Amino acid sequence: MKSSNIGGQAVLEGIMMKNGDRYAVGVRRPDQEIEVRVQEHKSFVPGAVRKIPFIRGIFNFIDSLVLGMKALMFSADFIEDEEGEARELTADEAAKEEKKESLVMSLVLVLSIVLAIGIFMVLPYFLSGLLKKVITSRGVLTVLEGLIRVMIFLGYITLVSRMKDIQRTFMYHGAEHKCINCIEHGLDLNVENVRISSRQHKRCGTSFLFFVMIVSIIFCFFITAESQVMRVVLRIALMPLIAGVSYEIIRLAGNTDNPVVNLLSQPGLWVQNMTTKEPDDSMIEVAIQAVEAVFDWKEYQAENFGAGSPVTEKQAQGI
Repeated sequence: MKSSNIGGQAVLEGIMMKNGDRYAVGVRRPDQEIEVRVQEHKSFVPGAVRKIPFIRGIFNFIDSLVLGMKALMFSADFIEDEEGEARELTADEAAKEEKKESLVMSLVLVLSIVLAIGIFMVLPYFLSGLLKKVITSRGVLTVLEGLIRVMIFLGYITLVSRMKDIQRTFMYHGAEHKCINCIEHGLDLNVENVRISSRQHKRCGTSFLFFVMIVSIIFCFFITAESQVMRVVLRIALMPLIAGVSYEIIRLAGNTDNPVVNLLSQPGLWVQNMTTKEPDDSMIEVAIQAVEAVFDWKEYQAENFGAGSPVTEKQAQGI
């Protein structure tokens, strides 16, 4: 199976799909019509950097966070407009509004990264440190720190998944995966075929984050500083490298059906059972329109499967 190289994320009542430097955000409006916006994504990452293994993962991760925030803010506009009629803005007002949104997006992005590092990297270290009086082995403490990190991650997902709005977002997340799996297994992109496709995908951001948790355990074994402050600083400093390595693993997983790679991908796919839910047909329709706005799936199908290539339901489900 050749990767289509398209990816995306769920947004509020919709889906963002990206292919190359173009992305589309499809949203189900309050009047039940589907609105799709297609734009060019001007990445801050130089083209040459995108080709350097391990380094590219660091910048692509940040780049995807920025794009994701843009897509979320676009979809949020429809939720706000539901409460009242949108007023037409003048050119100056639109420019000020865009500047304000950009500032808010930057602040939220920085705050999110700081909180994520604090909760998922620093907190597990201090919690595992409480066991130093009982456990003297640095290796065992490092493994326990990693397990605590994974438990916090899974606990966080479990907690947020109970929220009604998040449940709908997870359903759209499922629609995104099912569309990509439908295409990559040679099926025509329609509601019926998307419905029978798997909602798990090896290139998912959930799997990436899970690999970050696992890779961090390995890297933390090499932190031998005596100072507690230095141990915390080094954990934070290693985050870009951890992200870079995790990105390469996900990239490899999405481009191969190697049994070993598939086995390593299983824990991440299992976690996706928590972050994706089965979508309804109206959500699948939004996902299909977002995909078709930036990706010619018929051309991909002809190049990789040929005309009339038979694909069974089990193949579509990735079984």
